Amino acid sequence: MQQTRELNSSSSSSAENQRLRDKHVRDLMVEKRRLVEVPYTVSMAHTMNALVANRVVAVPVAAPPGHWIGAGGPMIMESDNKQTGAVRKHYIGVVTMLDILAHIAGDDQMDGGDVFDLDQKMAVPVSSIIGHCLEGLSLWTLNPNTSMLDFMEVFSKGIHRALVPLDSHMENISGVELVESASSYRMLTQMDLLRFLKEHESDIEGIISRPLSELGAVTENVYAITDRTKVIEAIKCMRATVLNAVPIVTASNDHEEDHKQLVNGRGRKLIGTFSATDLKGSLLATLQSWLPLSALDFTEYVSKGPLYASSDSPRQLVTCLPESSLSEVIDKAVTKHVHRVWVVDQQGLLVGLVSLTDIIRVIRLSLQSESQVM
Repeated sequence: MQQTRELNSSSSSSAENQRLRDKHVRDLMVEKRRLVEVPYTVSMAHTMNALVANRVVAVPVAAPPGHWIGAGGPMIMESDNKQTGAVRKHYIGVVTMLDILAHIAGDDQMDGGDVFDLDQKMAVPVSSIIGHCLEGLSLWTLNPNTSMLDFMEVFSKGIHRALVPLDSHMENISGVELVESASSYRMLTQMDLLRFLKEHESDIEGIISRPLSELGAVTENVYAITDRTKVIEAIKCMRATVLNAVPIVTASNDHEEDHKQLVNGRGRKLIGTFSATDLKGSLLATLQSWLPLSALDFTEYVSKGPLYASSDSPRQLVTCLPESSLSEVIDKAVTKHVHRVWVVDQQGLLVGLVSLTDIIRVIRLSLQSESQVM
């Protein structure tokens, strides 16, 4: 009798999972808004304003047909319609908040003093920084017919976003491409996928109800800055390691600890988060004055700024325990709109992190293994 109940439960779970596996990229595009983009000639300041105004962390950069950049890049083009196929423009890359941080930190002389002119740095054309971070050239497209498992595989490997053509000229291709031509696109991100999974959580209840430790969702190697690290030093560390965010931990009693470098955060007291998106909470005019001050003080300033002042939920540390369910972590990531959740023990000591990539990876692996059993 017990064996029969377990078999029925397993069959029910497999059937629910199958509903999700039957979904495609097009099912996530129903309510996607118009693509936010910037011309290749606009300044860095204009680009950052576009990011802030539209509450996004990345924008594609558009250029006239045939305008290539030396480092290479994608061949994603926008044509006028299917009849003529004439190319109006093509996307030469993508710019993120991390790219802007990397550009600001690009001058080795920068120390927050008079030698550094932030206005001058932000006046350069956005096209000049594409390729400084590898992700800037990694602008992909996803065919609307791509299956859920194939789509999740792409995002489980660290690709954060992709363009989806509304009327692809490659109708018989599914998967991820670097070459595409269509009349218009929409941007699909890891967070969009996570929201979709949350909306269909009943289809994967058997997976997301399990604890993080059981699923292998926790990344234990976690690099951090200390409460003595300055904003400019934090920016340089993130630029060097291509990290979009780092935890802030208490400094050790070791007087030789270098607060200009990343430290092993595991086992340290977690007290804050410094993120590339913190730039959105700081007016460009006041950013330079914060560069020589501590990153922890800056994050507290940001939490009181206009970005969070209009929010019902003030900025706070988003954490979980190793035994927390994956469902709980997904809920926190979506509701708090964060791309990683810090994993701490009962004493608040950092033991790892769960990123959106980690979440997508473990769900896909579970879906894949169950489909093979069927």
